[in-house]
Amino acid sequence: MEAQWLQEKIDQLATFSETKTGVTRLAFSSWDEKSQAFFIREMEQVGLTVRKDAAGNLIGRLEGTDVAATVVATGSHLDSVPQGGKYDGVVGVVGGLLAVKRLKAKGPLTHPVELIVFAAEESSRFSYSTIGSKAMTGSMQIRAWKKAVDREGVSLVQALMNRGLDFDQFSHAVRSRDDFKCFIELHIEQGYLLERGQEVIGIVEAIAAPTRLKITVAGEAAHSGTTPMDGRHDALVSAAKIVLAVRDIAMEQTHLGTVGTVGVLNVQPGSMNVIPGNVEMWVDIRGVQQESIIDSIQELKDFVSTLAEEEETPAAIDVLASDRPVILDEVLADQIETICKRRKISYRRMNSGAGHDAMNMAKITPTGMIFIPCKNGVSHNPAESAKIEDILTGVDVLTQILFDQAK
Repeated sequence: MEAQWLQEKIDQLATFSETKTGVTRLAFSSWDEKSQAFFIREMEQVGLTVRKDAAGNLIGRLEGTDVAATVVATGSHLDSVPQGGKYDGVVGVVGGLLAVKRLKAKGPLTHPVELIVFAAEESSRFSYSTIGSKAMTGSMQIRAWKKAVDREGVSLVQALMNRGLDFDQFSHAVRSRDDFKCFIELHIEQGYLLERGQEVIGIVEAIAAPTRLKITVAGEAAHSGTTPMDGRHDALVSAAKIVLAVRDIAMEQTHLGTVGTVGVLNVQPGSMNVIPGNVEMWVDIRGVQQESIIDSIQELKDFVSTLAEEEETPAAIDVLASDRPVILDEVLADQIETICKRRKISYRRMNSGAGHDAMNMAKITPTGMIFIPCKNGVSHNPAESAKIEDILTGVDVLTQILFDQAK
């Protein structure tokens, strides 16, 4: 029954999508709003008291017997990347609801339990990730967020207004360190280590943090047929060298777990017979060791500076976001390991290469994270898939750690 219930809820949430291929549910879009409305009803059916905070986070609460007790929390997100999968974030939201449903059936708990659906975890729409959890933990980037716009020219401020939210009220979403006892997030791995190792549970010890850069290369647009090769200032040629440099610099740091990616290139004027005069590129550098990230970024800056002079294509680097790697709570990790041993569940301790809301929650409360395998390690893709039995095992472990903390 539980397996069927879980799969039904996951499948139902997947229907709230702008596209038929994969799931497209961008932050603060109408489809995001519809998925939240659906999930509010689901939480209320379980008997939770539901509210939405000033940043758009949904919070479902199961009261405890001690009105002064701190909150034991779990949760994840519902927004997606364009044409993403139906398990990313959703496993932690639906699985979290099943865990809270089980806790309610066990009888009164001392501590209140909250299920949090964080707003705007993905950076796909406004280039800033984990907006909801940053707002909740007082890590807001007000000046940058106020300038943020999507590809359609809609500002974050306007998108919030369309959803009945006021950007100027974001600070009201901040929660105190004294509010929480702990936070635990359930999530698909988004990699292949668990599947290849034939382990069912990943106990996350550290979360890699992304530094996101926008690099703008200025060249000189000119006719592709009449401009000699030795007289060109081709912005795309310089940009291509930067793409390769990002890869090479990250390869030098790969033994420390650092990776680098150029995910977006905007070329202007974008005509076949015109030498590119301007290129904007978005770079993602992340890892679990801050020193390695800093070294990689500095090496990239040095490369770009030298290249700009050699190619006579001026370049500017803007830092869009700079988060620090996060070490999760060792006590919670040990407790999760004990649960796995007691239940004879295969597991491994590991790091997360992807960012999660848990990394922000760790700033204000002891935080743990539980991974379950996803097929072939594929995520952010319509082919994203997870076995329902693995999800249920993840829920089993989550339920037990929440119970142990809340009883």
